[in-house]
Amino acid sequence: MGKAISGFSIIEKGAGFSSGLKDLKNNLNSKTITTAFVAAVFGCTGPALVVINASAEAGYTTEQTVSWLFGIYVFGAMISIIMSLYYKMPIVGAYSIPGASMLAAALKGFSFNEASGAYIMAGIIVLILGVTGLIGKVMRFLPLPIVMGMIAGVMLRFGTGIVTSTMQLPIVCGVAIVGYFLVRKLSSKISPILGALVFGVIAAVATGAFNSGSFDMRYIAPQFVAPSFNIAALLSVSIPLAALVIGAENAQAIGVLRGQGYDVPVNAMTIISGIGGIASGFVGAHNANIAGPMTAICSSTEAGDEKSGRYAAAFANGLFFGTFGLLASYAMGFVQAIPTALVNVLAGLAMISVLIDSFKAAFSTGNFKMGSFFALVVGASGITILHIGAAFWALLIGVVVSLICEKGDFDKESAR
Repeated sequence: MGKAISGFSIIEKGAGFSSGLKDLKNNLNSKTITTAFVAAVFGCTGPALVVINASAEAGYTTEQTVSWLFGIYVFGAMISIIMSLYYKMPIVGAYSIPGASMLAAALKGFSFNEASGAYIMAGIIVLILGVTGLIGKVMRFLPLPIVMGMIAGVMLRFGTGIVTSTMQLPIVCGVAIVGYFLVRKLSSKISPILGALVFGVIAAVATGAFNSGSFDMRYIAPQFVAPSFNIAALLSVSIPLAALVIGAENAQAIGVLRGQGYDVPVNAMTIISGIGGIASGFVGAHNANIAGPMTAICSSTEAGDEKSGRYAAAFANGLFFGTFGLLASYAMGFVQAIPTALVNVLAGLAMISVLIDSFKAAFSTGNFKMGSFFALVVGASGITILHIGAAFWALLIGVVVSLICEKGDFDKESAR
């Protein structure tokens, strides 16, 4: 890790905002912007529908749902902009998608104010873990092959999603895939994801899969929520949500960045995820934090051949995310108009290089093979135990298996 910021030794030092801003213009190009847009489309479509569904299941109003969307997207955008510019790394902020899925059931019986209090408590838990440096110590000694096995497993669904989503919507998704390979064949200067996006949207409009009749142009402002705290919400919502932020989102993002060769600011990523969770809670939104899948997209080779410039994709993603959050009341209708299958295909295509790199890093060294394998299959299983998702259990089981079967590999790592 780099030297710490003066006065607060736990936060890793980065390149600095001045350096990030100075080089930003040179790194904003068709690849970084297109990749950022694809990541934003992924984060603003299917996941937004998960949040909208969770809010409806909990019985919250349209106004409360809009405030929830505002919080996760605007504060997530701020995390992207701050982290990408200061560290000059493709660190993307968003929110926990598994967390949103969990909340569909966990929020039942809790008021919007109680939900707000639970989100704030989850943010405080994450912040404490970051400030104490415990997460940094754990992640530094976590074997990279096991981490990458987990990444390969958790992200595998994006790859298989290319196939399953094309089966659901063959013409639209098939045309998008043709656009991807066509652009990839014709030009190395244009992101093939752009070809997939343009071809796919045209096909969706032409076939009537783009449901423009769902638009609602009414503006609804976000609201400040006075939090209400209770033990039941803490146990049912706060602790599982904090575990998901640490064990799923942060772990995925850290693993992806480490796999790409970045000197990852683990403590800073955890701390800002805690601060984001606290801030977003005051508008009734669950944790704004480091995003695993979108960090993977923006750190991939699709965002540029030079990894030093891919931070521009995270910055641009923040702008797209922030805009979506500010226009959340309009965006709700637009989100529902885009075919979910097309979004899944675009995300899967963007994940190809990440998946290939993850498999390579997990199994090419010869160390921790059993642990990496179990991390892979547990991550791919998508299991949820005690409201904690597969990424956390993949890491835990992978390490335990390696401790039993491959203890000598830990000794090799320690000797380095």
